[in-house]
Amino acid sequence: MSQGPLMPKATAVWLVENTSLAFEQIADFCKLHPLEVKGIADGEVAAGIKGLDPITTGQLTRDEIEKAQKAPHYRLKVAVSKVKLPEVKRTTKGPRYTPLSRRQDRPNAILWLIRNHPELKDAQIIRLVGTTKSTIQQIRERTHWNSSQLSPLDPVTLGLCSQIDLDFEVQRAAKDRPAVVQADGGAKLLPTEVSTAPAAEADAEDEDLNADAVFAKLKGMSRIDEDDED
Repeated sequence: MSQGPLMPKATAVWLVENTSLAFEQIADFCKLHPLEVKGIADGEVAAGIKGLDPITTGQLTRDEIEKAQKAPHYRLKVAVSKVKLPEVKRTTKGPRYTPLSRRQDRPNAILWLIRNHPELKDAQIIRLVGTTKSTIQQIRERTHWNSSQLSPLDPVTLGLCSQIDLDFEVQRAAKDRPAVVQADGGAKLLPTEVSTAPAAEADAEDEDLNADAVFAKLKGMSRIDEDDED
């Protein structure tokens, strides 16, 4: 979809009044509905709007208009501007700009970051909330002039940074943090397969031995009874 003129209705008014272009051609160029262009021609739409000459504004050429007037099915094309504007280079250096209405919330946000994400470096906190290193140090050491009144508040909720920026800095800090080596915790429990299997076998042997002893005792008692009867 091609780009339309800057002021579509004013341009359409001028084209209706000063050219013999078809309503469909004007509608296509100005990104309007053909019935809306017809309403402009009938005076029912855009009443009081002054026409804007697209030739003087550099959006159309006379040759383009004349070409379209000779061919009703031709579609007008916006003239390419010969003036090239320099590209604005975005810079990421320096602290983030914070609106005046939000600057009073920065100490609370710094306190929240220090408590909830101690792994963040001062440079990362500066990027997130647009503060200074001295302010961060004062809040860490509780020497800030308003330390007694500070309360930790999420900088995302305050609108000082986005959740994406905060997550990015936290992940970066986690990557830079050295890996934690687990200390030897001493003796560990044996697996259940090792600890239970021998015990089960021993219990089974004890049960066999106990059963044999019971039967032997019963046989001895029966013999004693027979001798007493004799």
